[in-house]
Amino acid sequence: MVTLTSARVQRKDTEDNGGIPRLHGPLAWCAGAMALLAVTAAGGLFLDGRTVLGEGVWLKPLKFAVSFGLYTITLAWMIGRTDRWRRTLRRLGTVTVVLFIVPEISIITFQAVRGERSHFNVSSTLNDVLVKAMGGAAYIGWTMTLLLGIFLLWQRKVDRPLAWAIPIGLFVSLAGMSIGYLMTTPTAAQQRALDAGEHPATLGAHSVGVLDGGAGLPLTDWATGGGDLRVAHFVGLHALQLLPLAAVGLGMLAGRLPLLRGEGTRTALIVVGGAGHAGLTALLLWQAERGQPLLEPDRLTLTTAAWLVGAVVVAVAVVLATASRDRRDSPGG
Repeated sequence: MVTLTSARVQRKDTEDNGGIPRLHGPLAWCAGAMALLAVTAAGGLFLDGRTVLGEGVWLKPLKFAVSFGLYTITLAWMIGRTDRWRRTLRRLGTVTVVLFIVPEISIITFQAVRGERSHFNVSSTLNDVLVKAMGGAAYIGWTMTLLLGIFLLWQRKVDRPLAWAIPIGLFVSLAGMSIGYLMTTPTAAQQRALDAGEHPATLGAHSVGVLDGGAGLPLTDWATGGGDLRVAHFVGLHALQLLPLAAVGLGMLAGRLPLLRGEGTRTALIVVGGAGHAGLTALLLWQAERGQPLLEPDRLTLTTAAWLVGAVVVAVAVVLATASRDRRDSPGG
């Protein structure tokens, strides 16, 4: 009865929308708002010459608007494709917008308008309250993403590769989000100040081995003089988009490449890709924690990266070789 009811609900939703699954409304509208904010922030970079830690005050709202825009439109699309627990998923999506995205981006933008640093800034009572509010919103966002991942994991989908790509992408994204909590730990210098009874203006940092605000890469501002936790944070977080896109891409290629026509083959490739993405996130975190700039890895980091790439290549070769063998052995192969 439940399955039949949910199927009718999904059929009604898609028929009312020309056969296209509906997007989750609040998440889709939020994605549109993030696009508008990104355009506004980009304009602010050219029109507003103020800086915070050496970067334009509007760079952080721009980066977060793009990131949140990708996050929300992807979730809106995923929820629109579900066939079970639709009402629960929609409510979780709405809570994500109201209690995570809106507070987080509002505080970041508000601080940009004030010309203040948004993260780690405890230099005044107001700044301290805003940092704590962002931390609370981030915890809610992490929890909502976990719950969405759990419910999406048990969806019945026709396309098995996508059915695997969505939850794997969500859980790798959760790992990437978790790296943000490492940034809130006081640095050694900040901890010494706290132990001495002082009140440092900042608590936490994204750079390792150097102070925040030093030389950085263009646009991203990732540290070039030391490690930067934001690299692994960014890569892990956006598995949410990359793995489902990979599943869709493999499905499109299946029409031209016979080896990819089997759902089992494409599913195995998605699992390998997910493992590789998780491994890359872990490698980048390890590199940053050792104080190494992204573009200056040492021999140990390069060797580990080579092993990771090699393992992924071998796994992909095994999957494709198995698909080729099964195709030859099948009737009419």
